[in-house]
This record gives sequence, C-alpha cells and structure tokens, in this order.
Amino acid sequence: MAKKPTKDEALEALDFIINVLREHEKDLDRLIGQLGIITESLGETGEVAGKIEKVEERLSAIQNEISGLIKFISSPHEVPSYPRGPPVIVKCKQWEDFKVLAAGAETVSYLFKETEKSFQADALKDGKVLTYSGEFPQNARLLKIWLSRELAVAEEKIFEGVLAIG
Repeated sequence: MAKKPTKDEALEALDFIINVLREHEKDLDRLIGQLGIITESLGETGEVAGKIEKVEERLSAIQNEISGLIKFISSPHEVPSYPRGPPVIVKCKQWEDFKVLAAGAETVSYLFKETEKSFQADALKDGKVLTYSGEFPQNARLLKIWLSRELAVAEEKIFEGVLAIG
C-alpha cells in the first residue's frame, strides 16, 4: 500500500517545483538578454533580425507563462484564468492514490460487479475525472456509505453509474 505523503513532504515538493521554475525563468531572462545583444550586432534590418525578434517574443511569452505558473502555485487561493477544455481523466491503480486525489469531490459514481468481486469509482473534482477500478468491500450495500466517508463527499452526491465526458 502506498504511503500517503506528509504535509511537510508535499510542501517540500512544491518548494522544489517553484525553485526549478524560478531557475528556468532566470535562464530565460539570460537568453533574452543574449538574443538582444545578437540582434543589435546584426542590425535592425534583414531576415535574421526578424526571426530573432520572433524568438524573443516567444521566449518572453514562455517567461510570462512561467511567472504566472509560479504565482498560481505560490498562492493556492488564487483562481487561475486558464481556459478549461474537456476534463482530464486520471486513472488510479491504487485506492489510496484515488482516495487522496478524490477527497472532497463534487460528485462520485460507482459500479460494482459482484461476480468479479470488483468495483469502479469515478469522481469529478476540479475539472478532472478521477477513476479507480479494483476490489470492493464484502458488503456491497455499505459501499455508498463507505465511499462517502473515505472521500469526504456527501452521500447524496454519490450514485451508482458512470461519469463520462460529453
């Protein structure tokens, strides 16, 4: 069974990601500066200068995206302004992983196949469909109550069925 990371371990991982992104941001700043120097030495006219300007613009856009990502990761209370597409499907092989990711989900569905002694749980959370397939508890009648407690989701938000895209 996978060990659930502690809050300190999760924060350390988040700090590591932020530091890596900041290093990339510094590298991009340095590269943009070097491109500026090269552009000046080649002159403002010509095909090469136009291509270099386009590269500079793309690097600046990437730098802005990284800065926005750092701000988003650093302040979890901020709502991102990124457009949402179809939900991402996250398939968990371990119940503990699904349990952590699906805690507090908006909606949970489940299916169970008594003959196969397995069940599938799907949870909708933050625009993602999380799914788990595996063994289910011996008493299938208690499955809904068990899911409610395991995932911290109200029983009325749990139904037998399937969550799907479109």
